[in-house]
Amino acid sequence: MKITNLLSGLKLLSLLLLVGLIPYTSYSQCQTRLTTKPVNIKQWINTTFAWGKTPPFSFVYDGKSSNDFIRSWTYSGKTLKSNDPNVVKYCFTYENQPLGLKVECDVDGYTDFDAVKWVLRFTNTDSGNSKTLKEVKAIDIDLNYPVAGRFNLHSAEGNHISKADFHPKTQVMEVGDTYQIAPEGGRSSEVAFPFFNLESPADQGVMFSIGWSGTWIADFVKKNDRTFSIKSGMKRFESYLEAGESIRTPSVSLLFWNGKDRMTGHNKFRRFVLAHQSRKINGKFAEYPLSSGFNYRDPAPCTEYSCLTEDYAIAMIRRYTQFGLIPEVYWLDAGWYTGASNFNNGQTWANTVGNWTVDKERFPRGLKPVADEAHKVGAKFMVWFEPERVIRGTQWVEEHPEWMLDIPDSNKDTYLLFDLGNQEARVWMSEYIAGMIRENGIDYYRQDFNMQPDIYWEANDKPGRAGMKEVRHIEGLYAFWDYLLETFPEMLIDNCASGGRRLDLETISRSAPLWRSDYYHYDDPDGYQGHTYGLNFFLPLHGTGILQTDRYSFRSSISSALIYNWKITDKNVSVIDMQNCLKEYAQIRTYFYEDYYPLSGTRDLTRDNIWLAYQLHRPSDDSGIIVAFRREKSTDASVTVQLSGLDIGKTYAIRNYDNDTVINKTGKELADGFTLVIEQPRGSLLLQYE
Repeated sequence: MKITNLLSGLKLLSLLLLVGLIPYTSYSQCQTRLTTKPVNIKQWINTTFAWGKTPPFSFVYDGKSSNDFIRSWTYSGKTLKSNDPNVVKYCFTYENQPLGLKVECDVDGYTDFDAVKWVLRFTNTDSGNSKTLKEVKAIDIDLNYPVAGRFNLHSAEGNHISKADFHPKTQVMEVGDTYQIAPEGGRSSEVAFPFFNLESPADQGVMFSIGWSGTWIADFVKKNDRTFSIKSGMKRFESYLEAGESIRTPSVSLLFWNGKDRMTGHNKFRRFVLAHQSRKINGKFAEYPLSSGFNYRDPAPCTEYSCLTEDYAIAMIRRYTQFGLIPEVYWLDAGWYTGASNFNNGQTWANTVGNWTVDKERFPRGLKPVADEAHKVGAKFMVWFEPERVIRGTQWVEEHPEWMLDIPDSNKDTYLLFDLGNQEARVWMSEYIAGMIRENGIDYYRQDFNMQPDIYWEANDKPGRAGMKEVRHIEGLYAFWDYLLETFPEMLIDNCASGGRRLDLETISRSAPLWRSDYYHYDDPDGYQGHTYGLNFFLPLHGTGILQTDRYSFRSSISSALIYNWKITDKNVSVIDMQNCLKEYAQIRTYFYEDYYPLSGTRDLTRDNIWLAYQLHRPSDDSGIIVAFRREKSTDASVTVQLSGLDIGKTYAIRNYDNDTVINKTGKELADGFTLVIEQPRGSLLLQYE
C-alpha cells in the first residue's frame, strides 16, 4: 500500500512539474567520472542509468530538452535474461503518462571487455498523435578524466571509392575545440566512418562506435582540460509519433581501455568485435571465406557475369578443381538474372536490377546445377543481389509499383528505391529472396546497394514526419537480414554498398564486407595495402579481390578474407604461381584475427615513395607476422621498425618467406628496433616469428 501511494505521489509530482506548478532545476547531460582504474561495466551501467540520474542520451520533445525533465518521469529498470555469461542485459524505462511518451533503453554490458552498448525505443502511448520529437541523441555524455591535457580523437576516412579509403586520421582536441562528422548520401560509411578511439592524457581512453546504416551525425567537444563530450544520433529527424507508434534509434557502444599505447584500445575493440559483434554459427565465430569467381568478367560488352552460362560455370569449377584451386566459396556476382545479357537493347547487369528471376536462356535449370557442382567439390555457393535499387520497367516495378519510392519530377533514368519501411513489402521481399535461396541451392547471400537513398527518404516523408522514412527503411533492412540469418542458420551475409559504404556497428554484427571498396584498380596494389592498413585499426573482418599472382600484388590484397579472380583460361598466367599464393595465404591467414600494430605511421599512405608495414601478433602463443612493402619510387632499401606485444625476455625465431631463412632475435631487440630489408623497389617482405 505504501509503495502504491509512493508511485502515485511520483506520478502527481511529474504532472505538477510538467505543467510548471513546481519549479524544476535544469541538469546537464550525463557525466561519467573515470579513474585510472579499469571500469567495472556492471557498476558503470547501474550508476549511469540509476534512478534520479540524467541518462546518457537526450532528446527534445514539444520544444523542451529532456535534460530539463526526464529525472522527474516515472522510472523503472529490470535485468533481462542473457544466454552469454559475459553479457549482462538491462532495460531502463522512462515514461510520462500525461505526455503519452515512453522511452525504453536496452543496454548490453560486456563484462569481459569493459564495454557497453545501448539502443533507444520511443513509443507514443496516447490515443492521438504525439508532440514533435526531435534532436534525438542516442548518446549524450560527458567523459571526465583524472588527468588534464590534450585529447586525440582517432578515426578513419570513410569510403570515397579511392586510394585513400579508410585512411587513418587523428583530430587533436584542445579546450574549446569542436568536431562534427556525418556520412553522405544515406549510407553509413560513405565519406565518414562510424568508429572512433578517444585517447586521453590519462593513459586511457574509450572506443566509441555507432550502429546506424543511414545518416548518423556525431559531435565531439573538448569542454575543458579534463572533460570530453560525445553526442550522436540521426542527422535528420523531426517528427510526431502516431497513436501506439514506436521507433528505434541508432545504437551506440563504448569500450573503455587503459594503456600508454592507443593500440591497446584498437586491439581490445577488434577482439570485442570478434567475440560479440560478429556472425556466429552454432554458437561459434563464423570465419568469412576465401572465395573465387568463374573466370570473372568476360570481354565487352559482357561485363561482370552477364555472359556466364550454366555449362561454362560448371566447367570453371571443374577446371579450378583440376588445378587444386578449390575455394571455400564460389562467388556468382552481378548479371545472372533476366535481361542482363540483352546487349542489343542496351541492357547490362546494372540497369536490369529488379528482374529477380534467373535468366532461363543461360541457366535453363536455374542456378541449382551450379550450386550442386560447387557442393560436390566441398565449396559453398554465394550469389549477388541488389534488391533495394530497382530499375524502372523491371519485374518488381511492374508487379508492385506501390512499393517503390520515387523522387518527384525525376527522369526515367532515375532509380527507384524499394520501400523496406513498408512492412508488407519487406515481408514479401524477405520471403521472395528466401525462396530463391532455397530453390537455387544458395549458401551465402551477397547484398549490394549502388545508390544514395537519402533523397528518396526525404522526398517521401509526410509533412511533420521528417526522418521517418529513413527510420523505417533501416529498421526494415535489419529485419530482412535477421529473417535471412534465422531462416538459414549457417548463412553468411556479404555486405556491399558500392564497396564498403555501409559499415557500422549494426551491419558488422550481421555481415562483413568481402569487397570493401569499389576502387578495383588491380594495377595499383598500393591502394589495397592502404585499405588493409586503415581498416585493420577497427575491423578484423574484411576482404578484397586479386587478379595478379606476383608477390607484391597478392600480399597487397590479403586480409582476413579474399577473393581470387585469376583468369585460369589465360595462357600467360601460371597455375603454379596461383597454388603458391594460396599455400602462403593458408599459412598466415588466421593472424588477421589477432592483434594489429601499424609499423609505418599514419602519414599520407597514398604516396608511391614510402614503405608500408604492419604486424599481426597472436598473444595466445606469442607468435605473429610482419608484412612490408617498399613502393615503386622509394629510395630506401631498408627501414627500422619497433615491434609490439612481445616478451622482451624471450628469443624469437623469425622466418623469411621469400628465402626460407631463419634468424633469432630477442624480444627486446625487436621492440627497440628491427631492420627490414627489401633490395628492389616495388618489393614485399613476409616474416613469421615464434
